[in-house]
Amino acid sequence: MDKKTIDMVNRIMDTGRMGYACVYPSDGDAMGEGKPMGKENPREEYLIATTPENMADFIGKHCDAHKITVTDVADRPILEASGGLINGSLEPGMRTKIISRLAQIQKGEKTAGEVLQIERSKSDAYFAAEDRAVAMAEYGMELG
Repeated sequence: MDKKTIDMVNRIMDTGRMGYACVYPSDGDAMGEGKPMGKENPREEYLIATTPENMADFIGKHCDAHKITVTDVADRPILEASGGLINGSLEPGMRTKIISRLAQIQKGEKTAGEVLQIERSKSDAYFAAEDRAVAMAEYGMELG
């Protein structure tokens, strides 16, 4: 595992808010329907910080997507962005912060900042390695 992956996962965890984002591209079949059997779904999955600013920047950087969904780590929906609309059961004030920042990005008044994101496959590998390290430490304590 490379240092860049470790650093990004740690930065995301340091926000105290993290979840998963799925980006469905606008080209082709966004839902994977009509594809031959065995063909992979074209969506991209990421671990992201779910702060309002980071989600707005994430949506702004993926403005060409057909749809973006964001869930918490327990896979509960946070938001869905599609066709210029943002839906979801957001905390009070969060929707306003996201829309305000995203509007500034879309109008060109502000550029999207660095997005705290990492491909889900890399974050899954990070957490699996962390779980193995904890299990080995616990096993060592039992032998000890």
